[in-house]
Amino acid sequence: MNKTIFVTGGAGFIGSALVRFLINETAHTVINFDKLTYAGNLESLRSVEDNERYHFTQGDICDRAKVSAVLNQYQPDFIMHLAAESHVDRSIDGPGEFIQTNVVGTYELLEAVRSYYNDLDYDKKASFRFHHISTDEVYGDLGETGLFTEETSYEPSSPYSASKAASDHLVRAWHRTYDLPVVLTNCSNNYGPYHFPEKLIPLIILNALEGKQLPVYGDGKQVRDWLFVEDHARALYKVVSKGKLGETYNIGGFNEKQNIEVVTTICNHLNNLIEDKPENLSDFNDLITFVADRPGHDVRYAIDATKINKELGWRPEETFETGILKTIQWYLDNQEWCKNVQDGSYQRERLGKN
Repeated sequence: MNKTIFVTGGAGFIGSALVRFLINETAHTVINFDKLTYAGNLESLRSVEDNERYHFTQGDICDRAKVSAVLNQYQPDFIMHLAAESHVDRSIDGPGEFIQTNVVGTYELLEAVRSYYNDLDYDKKASFRFHHISTDEVYGDLGETGLFTEETSYEPSSPYSASKAASDHLVRAWHRTYDLPVVLTNCSNNYGPYHFPEKLIPLIILNALEGKQLPVYGDGKQVRDWLFVEDHARALYKVVSKGKLGETYNIGGFNEKQNIEVVTTICNHLNNLIEDKPENLSDFNDLITFVADRPGHDVRYAIDATKINKELGWRPEETFETGILKTIQWYLDNQEWCKNVQDGSYQRERLGKN
């Protein structure tokens, strides 16, 4: 049965991948509710913006009255909540926005949704879902071995991860206290097309193309589990449509890589793909520059995605090797998009504590 799905943050990196998936691969109607901050970009949705099943409303999740009005207008069956401030470096520099959007905003959204849900008829209530999309960073740092599971205790390290941990706890509390039907997901590092250029992979690609330094924190041996964003979108849809109420599902790419491995892989691919390199440059690896490490930088994240694989039948289709090549090629083919999102408010500097 076709559903109406209300997506917060649908103009962001993961949100736009989800919206494109829902429009292109399902028959559902999508309501994209996005504030359009610096990382929210409607250009990422050009391919679906004229679809009759797609609707966009600009709004802030902190504005409960606006959220309630849109919920009442469109009568969604599922809420998929991705709206968040998401960059760790920015949270170190200015944590206030992260508390406001990720904590207060999630609270305001939950209250609007609770009021909407309570007024639904019995049948619509029975199939309603609130899906909260979060991060593996809430678990904190992982030792050299082991994996994050759904039972791992929370030990957030940055203002960003602390704000996401708080929002996770709020969603679970609204489930336990008010019987709001919720599912939660915590994902590993996403990468892929349409990624805002402050994050590691697009930053390295675009800096390399211009012959700029490729900044790598510390010794570059921090380990991340990399998840191709289109694989993530498929996983999110599985969870919202098939997940068990009250449950959490970890979503990972089964691709642990050191940051320096990621950077050298990109450089080696660019060496093969680009004949006309920037002036006086024969090898993109020569641009790698180690910079002072970020405060509170977690050394390793790694997700155990066994639960979503066993219970819902999801696993990633892309390996890191196939996904990173697709990503690099996308940036090479979409320089216009890159120019348009970089309007001066972001200059590809590494942010964080001064």
